[in-house]
Amino acid sequence: MPLYEYFCDKCQKEVTIPMTISEHEKGNAACPECGNRTLKPLVGAFFPKTSRKS
Repeated sequence: MPLYEYFCDKCQKEVTIPMTISEHEKGNAACPECGNRTLKPLVGAFFPKTSRKS
């Protein structure tokens, strides 16, 4: 399951929330610390793993 990173303005914390892609598209993310639903998405790193050598 993908992990999405957000910043919560209410509690001033960065949070990581596991959710499906369809849940993410609906925008149902809530801060696990305070329950705030107006979270700012953070840009995360993406490292694909392949079996081929570059």
